[in-house]
Amino acid sequence: MNALTEKLIARKGTFAPVMDVDADDPGLVTMDFTANNAELTEALLSDVDGFSTWVEDHIRRRQGKIGIGGYAEHRTIYRVSEVFDAVTGQQEPRRLHLGVDLWAVAGSPVRCPWPATVHSFGDQDRKGDYGAVIILSHEWDGVRFHTLYGHLARKSLQLSVGQSVEAGQVFAWLGEKHENGHWPPHLHFQVIHDIGSWTGDYPGVCAYSDRARWLENCPDPDLILDLNRYL
Repeated sequence: MNALTEKLIARKGTFAPVMDVDADDPGLVTMDFTANNAELTEALLSDVDGFSTWVEDHIRRRQGKIGIGGYAEHRTIYRVSEVFDAVTGQQEPRRLHLGVDLWAVAGSPVRCPWPATVHSFGDQDRKGDYGAVIILSHEWDGVRFHTLYGHLARKSLQLSVGQSVEAGQVFAWLGEKHENGHWPPHLHFQVIHDIGSWTGDYPGVCAYSDRARWLENCPDPDLILDLNRYL
């Protein structure tokens, strides 16, 4: 366990909410995007509108408001985009999810969990990618880390590198399909210890065989989100 994970564990429950959740009626619905979910056919995943309707219906049928897609989940849904195909020197496609997804309506506000500055942002406009994405930088007690917010509305990118963001401040909004990488509206939230030289982008999915290294550098986002207290 690295120093960041230890500090996140120690501070769990003290972070501002990243998305608005009503403690009296949280409406959180867990979602399964692995091979165990037989509803996720090739035809459904290839149809962005159909997939969006499936997500909305899945949440609605369970009287929910926000769907939760899990951390370290080995997913089949990534097979629909070449973004996650094997690259040079790699023998397997990327399928292991390094963040938590919060599936909600487009335009939903996104808040900063801890005082931050804007590290970088970008528009990864390929099918299956992040679309509009923002990375924030945080620090306490000498430990620096980053949080990544993917699949945003493009209007969220009206900021500047180094800009201060307060805990609890709305700084972004969930994007529509045409601006979020062609996904049903949701937030990909990820914690990153060492971001290296990446700017405006960072892998949100890794190869399963390389999971130990990536999960060490990208600890469980629920240490900040603390959603399990509602489930």
